[in-house]
Amino acid sequence: MRHLLALILPALLIVGCNRGGKAYDATGTFETTEVTVSAEQSGRLLTFTLTEGDSLAFGQQVGLVDTTQLSLRALQLGATSESYASQRPDIEKQIASTKQELAKAEMEQKRYETLVREHAANQQQLDDAESSVKVLRRQLDAQLSSLSKNTSSLNSQMTATDIERMQVLDQLRKCRVTAPLSGVVLAKYAEEGEYAVPGTPLFKMADVAHMFLRAYVTTAQLQSVRVGQDVTVFADYGDGNRREYKGKVSWISDQAEFTPKTILTDDERADLVYAVKIAVLNDGYIKIGMYGEVAF
Repeated sequence: MRHLLALILPALLIVGCNRGGKAYDATGTFETTEVTVSAEQSGRLLTFTLTEGDSLAFGQQVGLVDTTQLSLRALQLGATSESYASQRPDIEKQIASTKQELAKAEMEQKRYETLVREHAANQQQLDDAESSVKVLRRQLDAQLSSLSKNTSSLNSQMTATDIERMQVLDQLRKCRVTAPLSGVVLAKYAEEGEYAVPGTPLFKMADVAHMFLRAYVTTAQLQSVRVGQDVTVFADYGDGNRREYKGKVSWISDQAEFTPKTILTDDERADLVYAVKIAVLNDGYIKIGMYGEVAF
């Protein structure tokens, strides 16, 4: 037992000296990811039912901007696209008659070629048959070219109309006000019935389930801190009341800065320190802006 105490006591003295008798190595405040949600479309807020303190799930709809004009525009563009589709020519049907005439002319040409070889018809009759075939072939080529250009033009107009319709549908989607993350509503800036324009802040929310303690360490402490390191975090409620949490170092600043005035005493503010962020899972007791401590 004496040998064991002889080993433990020096270690405790070393830790106590390093921390100056404190149970922590650095202090800071708790923060989290906050997002201000703004309107993406102009119009009156037909519904906007959330209140401060509401818990929202990712993608949950909490409001709706008037969609009447956009919905009508989408219907109009859909009808226009269908109209272009109905105007596209049926190429095979429109050239069927010319192809039939050409086939008949080609048969006549072959027949006259046989008759001329047998001296049963003169060359003029064969020349006329060949000329008729050439005229019909040029006529068929011209029809195909014209019908293809017409079809291509209508297809281009349909594509442009469909793209415009997709843009309107995207605008309709943006009329729905949704939560960009899972969290709690911190502030509400608009009310149902008000007119919103793009960029108008509607509400602010935060992911309070995943908190961060932003603390500051000195250059001497920096060598014992690394990203991914497991640490112990304390939420400070004052009067010696604290709650202990498991934390993990998620970020270390690359640049030194002067110690923030809210963190340490006047004597220590001249020291250069590095900011670190420690990720902590919140059990509901940690609040944004609360003071905390960390032991590495």
